[in-house]
Amino acid sequence: MRVVIRADASVWIGSGHIMRCLVLADALKSLGHEVIFACLPLEGNLFSIIEQRGFPILQLSLPENPIAIQHDADYSAWLQRPQEQDAADFISNINHADLVVTDHYAIDHIWQDKVREALQCKLVALDDLRRIHSADLVIDQTLGRKSNDYPTCERVLAGTSYALLSPQFVKYRNRAFCRKMSGNIPRILISMGGVDLPNATSQVINAVVGTYRANFTVLLSPRSPHYQQVKTMCEQIPNVTHLDFSNNMAELMLDHDCAIGAPGTTSWERACLGLPNIVIPLAENQRETSIQLEAAGAALVVQLNEIDSGLVDKLTLITTSWPQYVDANLRICDGLGANRVVSEMVNLCHPLQKIENQYKLVPASIDDISIVYEWQRHPNTRRFALNPNVPSWEEHLAWMNAKLKSHNDFFYMICEISTGSKVGVVRLDKSGQDYVISIFIDPFRYGKGIATEALRLVDTRHSDLVIKATVLKDNQASQKLFLNAKYRRLTSETFIREPRN
Repeated sequence: MRVVIRADASVWIGSGHIMRCLVLADALKSLGHEVIFACLPLEGNLFSIIEQRGFPILQLSLPENPIAIQHDADYSAWLQRPQEQDAADFISNINHADLVVTDHYAIDHIWQDKVREALQCKLVALDDLRRIHSADLVIDQTLGRKSNDYPTCERVLAGTSYALLSPQFVKYRNRAFCRKMSGNIPRILISMGGVDLPNATSQVINAVVGTYRANFTVLLSPRSPHYQQVKTMCEQIPNVTHLDFSNNMAELMLDHDCAIGAPGTTSWERACLGLPNIVIPLAENQRETSIQLEAAGAALVVQLNEIDSGLVDKLTLITTSWPQYVDANLRICDGLGANRVVSEMVNLCHPLQKIENQYKLVPASIDDISIVYEWQRHPNTRRFALNPNVPSWEEHLAWMNAKLKSHNDFFYMICEISTGSKVGVVRLDKSGQDYVISIFIDPFRYGKGIATEALRLVDTRHSDLVIKATVLKDNQASQKLFLNAKYRRLTSETFIREPRN
């Protein structure tokens, strides 16, 4: 399918909208879909990064008399023109699109209505502010967000389970489960975003250097108007290192014990890797996330005007209770949001009528250890587990490595064919002459018939086996699942499927 993404970056807008759209674009491109960005050539744009990632850019026209932006929450002025004019410009340059994605605080239902009517396309809106949209799908990755926050939209993916993170964060997450402090001298990452318009970075450096014993890494790009000042400061302080850019943010975060940063999309990256943090909101749209992160026990909030007086005390609190902050962050985001979002987008444009064509069983591998742990530790999974206790990471690692090495058992991942995403687990464990089946699904994929299809696939692949299931009597959904799959009830909590041969 042909996907066109309408998003911008600038000194006012920042880089977050484009960066999360690039994650989405990479995931779509990996599945063979065509992705184009449509952007205004604003000061502070990210055209070079978009092109380096291999995506063409359709440059929209700057207005002759641009609307001046008055403050950081003056979202309607971010386009520098009325959104009706921006929509007309977009339509005149796009002759065809199967799906249009908007990620822009200046674009809402007015722009979307015009584009949907003109292009007869599906439309997906990324948002954080609970605005009114005319979209087939709305995605809001804000912590604590609910689908009913968008009452006019039929399909909403809400919460950090849909955060758009690079695959590198999932790849490195298993190391985060066994995080250890660096030692007596902690390593602190300072990252206030790609632009940092209010120059919070300099304030933070001045507040902590000489008053808090640590090694600091400062990440600030040349796009920031304060870049040279910050770079010069860092060069003069022995325990401060400055980086322009990092190709591997996941590894950089794992190399640090704590972060000081703005509460944008990077908050979900830090959470995925269990990195305790102090958040400093730089704009009005970041205040709600700051409050939610602190309420979840994942971060402490310091306001811009409190950096000098309050930052060091908050750092001390974070490091004193470091393990609790690590765990709270790990619970917030599993890093699998991009897979879930892309799956919904693909099915939006190409719905599969028969569930038999949607999933397959693939042998589990060591690469699946982390994702299986995510599902195993989720409250919805533990609720009806025969052992309701959540295993530690070390216990899970030992258990799954043993299972993968077993020659007697079968361990499968349930895989969505259209996207390649792993969506659940089904196991057959040898017990005497029979096998005991265990099945659980990604909690964010419930209600799609995945478990029913997995049992059908097991029937096809292992028709010669005697398979037994143990299901707690309170788990009515799973009891019904096995009965519908033609398993015969033995007791109130046990079922059997005889060989089909």
